[in-house]
Amino acid sequence: MDIRKIKKLIEIIEDSGIAEFEITEGEESVRISKYSANAVVAAPPPVAPALIAPAPVAAAVSEGQQESAAEEYVGHVVNSPMVGTFYASASPGSKVFVEVGQTVNVGDTLCIIEAMKILNQIEAETSGTVTKILVENAQAVEYGQPLFVID
Repeated sequence: MDIRKIKKLIEIIEDSGIAEFEITEGEESVRISKYSANAVVAAPPPVAPALIAPAPVAAAVSEGQQESAAEEYVGHVVNSPMVGTFYASASPGSKVFVEVGQTVNVGDTLCIIEAMKILNQIEAETSGTVTKILVENAQAVEYGQPLFVID
């Protein structure tokens, strides 16, 4: 792998919110991490027992919010397998891959996610009807972000 490519990758990682990145080209592989494997993590300062009590309440609220978010989607949720840019069609003027109400089969292309100038087709993992499209065309998506709901 060309050292210029590696340096460019390091610059991109430093400017982004990504903590780790790994890429493989043929038999060569590069892993870039913002944090050293031997990094020393400082222990948090001691906290008075009176300050510890509110933490479980906050945890219960966030769990409740997560449950309500999970209940919001009925059906199979297709999540983004990577960080990138979501595209609903192959090119700006062409027809979108899927629309709400459309029936899809396993392996049908749902969208494209562009990551580092590579276009990755995201395929349906299950057959059914697309009930929701959760992102807009040309929107940045994160790893694990819900994209579609198939019922």
